[in-house]
Amino acid sequence: MAEIIKERISRLRKFMQAHGISAFIVPSTDPHSGEYVPAHWECRKWISGFTGSAGTVVVTLDQAGLWTDSRYFLQAGQQLQDSGITLFKERMPDTPDIAGWLSEVLPSSSKVGIDGSVNSWEFADYLQKRLQPYQIEVVATPDPFAELWEDRPGISTETVRILPLSYAGIDAGQKMEQLRSFLCEQHAEGILISALDEIAWTLNLRGKDISYNPVFISYLLITRRSACLYILPEKLTPEVTEYLNRLQIQTRDYREITADLSQLHATSMLLTSSANYAIYRSLAAHCQDIRLVASPVSMLKAVKNPTEIEGFHQAMIRDGAAMVRFIKWLKESVGTGALTELSIDEQLTEFRAAQPLFQGLSFETIAGYQAHGAIVHYAATPESASPLRPEGLLLLDSGAQYLDGTTDITRTFALGPVTMEQKTDYTLVLKGMIALSQAEFPHGTCGTQLDVLARQFMWKEGINYGHGTGHGVGHFLCVHEGPHQIRMNHIPALLLPGMTVTNEPGIYRAGAYGIRIENTMMVTESRQTDFGTFYRFEPLTLCPIDTEPIRTDLLSEDEINWLNSYHQLVFEKISPLLDSEESEWLRQATRPIVRNS
Repeated sequence: MAEIIKERISRLRKFMQAHGISAFIVPSTDPHSGEYVPAHWECRKWISGFTGSAGTVVVTLDQAGLWTDSRYFLQAGQQLQDSGITLFKERMPDTPDIAGWLSEVLPSSSKVGIDGSVNSWEFADYLQKRLQPYQIEVVATPDPFAELWEDRPGISTETVRILPLSYAGIDAGQKMEQLRSFLCEQHAEGILISALDEIAWTLNLRGKDISYNPVFISYLLITRRSACLYILPEKLTPEVTEYLNRLQIQTRDYREITADLSQLHATSMLLTSSANYAIYRSLAAHCQDIRLVASPVSMLKAVKNPTEIEGFHQAMIRDGAAMVRFIKWLKESVGTGALTELSIDEQLTEFRAAQPLFQGLSFETIAGYQAHGAIVHYAATPESASPLRPEGLLLLDSGAQYLDGTTDITRTFALGPVTMEQKTDYTLVLKGMIALSQAEFPHGTCGTQLDVLARQFMWKEGINYGHGTGHGVGHFLCVHEGPHQIRMNHIPALLLPGMTVTNEPGIYRAGAYGIRIENTMMVTESRQTDFGTFYRFEPLTLCPIDTEPIRTDLLSEDEINWLNSYHQLVFEKISPLLDSEESEWLRQATRPIVRNS
């Protein structure tokens, strides 16, 4: 593979020389700034061989680098080996950012090329400002992969479908009016929605254009008096066309968006952070007032309505039943020697697929046994899949899409005897997960202010993890959703009632094992005091936490009480969906634990 990557980079350099540029940036994104992208836009993966979801490749005429975050340090190091691409570990003290590196390796008067359709306006503007003092210019080029990638996949033509109001909760017409009210508040004529999950949520439509994410390739242009959906015509069924007509939404060919915007005469237009540079340049032809705003859809979508909340509750119960059946099967079967990281994924999917309203998985399952568990976003392949033995730890991060909700859960299982170090680390992770689960906080709190709760016990032992502690979860949408997060770096979005958020601290010892325990939670009102309104977290995920690797001597009575209470809830909610044998197994898995001194 390394030789193939070298040859591809060589061809990209010929493209660069033909266009007079000294460096070219290949991001992970598509024209909609999505985290997960359709195969057609997996250009960074094609040019580098790195398969993680986050990363940026920069190629100069004599060097190449990949910038990615701590989730992928181990994976990227392996996949880039002998490719000629240097791994740059983001947010590490000795790692320059992309702009800083380019300013060091490029002479003045150089040109840095970007494909404007897959780089955001925000990034292009930032990069130009950073490089301008060095007399380095950022220029938009044609898409090089249109000619370099011979067997490039096409854009999906899968049809879209309507999400019934019984699951969506709020009519699309109401959502459109909310956006038009926002336009009035901003004194703007229109807004272009580029993020695919925001379009799907606004219109109560779902698609199949991206693996695990029920979205469809499109743009949505909303003005005070009109609306237009840019989409490939073949994706529209007569039913969806009629539905859009009732909403007074016109349709135009997806490929016409930049041409149309270049002819749009508007006094003031809004773009969100997901808007790409090509969109901005087209709109700027006849619109002088273009403002970048936080997407109003992002917050509206993040705060779930009562129908969505109830859907989440029901989806979590059914998903919990599938998980219980799986864990029982896993514990009983691991001694056969026939299980691998891949085969257990297949079995778990089978249990989930048997549940009502199942639509598919919400992301690629992470099943990492022992050393593979330390690779945060590990993906087993037929070549890499480890056989499971009745010993050590298995990290399993998985989720499903249901019509009424999206699930995301991680459990780490003791498959047999584990070491004292593993037990200690497991208990530290559990303590952090419980501490965040128990948080009570006033209105005005953001996730950054709570992140330390999950890390505090690890920090006391000189341990940390590089990824965020929590992210929002979409309602039959993308499993990663903003604007709120729980992480060390500052994210200003407030935590508000109706928001879903994960709780997933972890410890990863390279070459040995990984541990992560994750629940999805809902922000709810807790109480009113003389000091204002306080919120808390309600657990949505319903699944037993493996008690075998716990060092109870490291848990407080309060922590033990929380775990026992949570397990009681799990049993009460899940057992009615199980047969007698499964129910008895769950009873044992959720039986109260006591502290051993």
